[in-house]
Amino acid sequence: MVKKFEESFRSFKSLKHKIPGAGAIVMVILALWVLSGIFIVAPDEMGVVKRFGKMVRTAQPGPHWHIPFPVESALKPKVTKVHRVEVGFRTVDSGSPARYREVPAEALMLTGDANIVALEFIVQYRIQDPVSYLFNIRDQEKTIKDAAEAAIREVVGKNKIDEVLTEGKFQIQQDTMTLLQGILDRYEVGIMVDAVQLQDVLPPEPVIAAFKDVASAKEDKEKIENQSMGYRNDILPKAKGMAQQIINEAQAYREAKINEAKGDASRFLQVLAEYKKAKDVTRTRIYLETLEEILPRMEKVLLDQNVSERVLPYLPLERLMEKGGQEKAKP
Repeated sequence: MVKKFEESFRSFKSLKHKIPGAGAIVMVILALWVLSGIFIVAPDEMGVVKRFGKMVRTAQPGPHWHIPFPVESALKPKVTKVHRVEVGFRTVDSGSPARYREVPAEALMLTGDANIVALEFIVQYRIQDPVSYLFNIRDQEKTIKDAAEAAIREVVGKNKIDEVLTEGKFQIQQDTMTLLQGILDRYEVGIMVDAVQLQDVLPPEPVIAAFKDVASAKEDKEKIENQSMGYRNDILPKAKGMAQQIINEAQAYREAKINEAKGDASRFLQVLAEYKKAKDVTRTRIYLETLEEILPRMEKVLLDQNVSERVLPYLPLERLMEKGGQEKAKP
């Protein structure tokens, strides 16, 4: 081995004498090799230097140098950038309008009440520990996607389909993010999950029409309930007001009758007291007062006593009967 190296060195020396400027060329190549170790870390990056594949140090934003290839190399993951993982779909063209491709194998999930739902979502994350991110797992994006899919399947499996399709979406996002962060922390992936955002949450295509009918029925039910509540809120105050009015009128009638009865009783007691004092006078007065009240309403004929002795008394019963019948016919 040593002999071969000495022979190579002697051949290089002989080549140096044979080729003019060979030393300068070697120096330029060496300089370029040394300069190839310069690297610049951008403000949104962090440098990680590897020596023969093993991490030896990290580098902050700015210019740095490492021993050139093949001894050392530098990786520069973006630690402030928000990365994105799509689950259940893939973006084919991000132009306007964007085009997507569905991935049913990832999107179809089973809910807690044994219904199938097609759920598409994205995971947004940032690299928190570049060393763990680069060296603890091999395929970072696939690992995050698989963990996110497992987390949301567990969360959806604990909820009913109505909650998944309607008002439970926000809670599902929060629960999935918490569960996913716990899984990735156990894997020591070195990332921070910023958000889990549901995109499309739909029942499977063959039963979409049936689910729309159910949703329409629920909307009609809520509409009818709201209308009935509105009618209830309108009619109840009116009914309560009318009831209170009737109660007030009844109380007023009661008070009036009580006061009237008390007045009649008091007047009777006063008359009784006067009657006890002078019975004849009081009897005559009551008689006259009664006649004053009755006689104005009656048809009457006054005859002198002398004349009345020569007149035949006549009582017109037929006229009285006709008059009584007319009075009964009046409402």
